[in-house]
Amino acid sequence: MLIENNGSNSGRPAAQTAASCPDSNGTLPSCAGLAVPYVPFQQNSPQKYSQSEALSNGTLFPGLNLPFRLAVQGSSLPDTPLAELQALEFVVLELGIYLDTHKDDTEAFSLFKQFSAMEKAAKAAYESKYGPITKETAAAGDSYQWLSEPWPWNFAQNEVK
Repeated sequence: MLIENNGSNSGRPAAQTAASCPDSNGTLPSCAGLAVPYVPFQQNSPQKYSQSEALSNGTLFPGLNLPFRLAVQGSSLPDTPLAELQALEFVVLELGIYLDTHKDDTEAFSLFKQFSAMEKAAKAAYESKYGPITKETAAAGDSYQWLSEPWPWNFAQNEVK
């Protein structure tokens, strides 16, 4: 159901409301209209969460963290090599998406290169200790080990010593 806004928003013209409605604090502003979609415009060089906070919150950027009302806050991640690898992969993905729309942000590109290298090294270290985590890596071995146990979560659950 589409609810039409008849152009009045607390007696102010729509253009004036949009210009004076802040979007950088990670909460839905009170000036955002009801039943009108609100998408924050991402600024250049925005603040960033740490990689584990980013994975827990579902975004690298606090200004885009607009949780639903009454939502449970992001859970804390276990302190495991797999959780660290997942967090690094998430940050690389988020920075790549950001760079798709902010290609001239040299700081973000520098972070993208830094976290990409960290993710590559962490993945290699993880796989050398625990085995392949993607089929692509399993194909690089001397034999097919994809279905060989233990699985990564077996290590996280202390089922493997």
